Amino acid sequence: MRILDFLSKDSIELNLKSTTKKEVIEELVDILDKKGLLIDKKAVLDSILEREELGSTGIGQGVAIPHSKTKGVKELVGVFGISKKGVDFDSLDGEPTNIFFLILTPEGATNYMLKALARVSNFLKNKFYRKKILEATSKEDIIKVIEEEEKLNP
Repeated sequence: MRILDFLSKDSIELNLKSTTKKEVIEELVDILDKKGLLIDKKAVLDSILEREELGSTGIGQGVAIPHSKTKGVKELVGVFGISKKGVDFDSLDGEPTNIFFLILTPEGATNYMLKALARVSNFLKNKFYRKKILEATSKEDIIKVIEEEEKLNP
């Protein structure tokens, strides 16, 4: 599985405006909704917020990977966002979060979710790629960083 199989250029936001955890989730979901990738926006939001209640998806090192299995999507979809200021996302290390990668799969698609989570977390654990992402000035730059990583780790 490749990240670019479920993330497109127009599902990338380089300058998230949100200042709270809930706002970040809503802003990312709005991006997917505007692209017509959601069946039920409310179901998506509810499922992600319920997942966050179980434990924060802020994995530390400035990264959060909110995710959910939901009846609100037909297929695996992702959206990527950067907050220049950083947001308190209740991360494991207590540090502000700058990089957000939200992943959604249909209910029952546990295998896809696990593969997508593993792929994204392995990519974002690498400090070299995190640094390049934070230095990116365009959506094309983000795509290039992901392509570079996927060539090295197919």
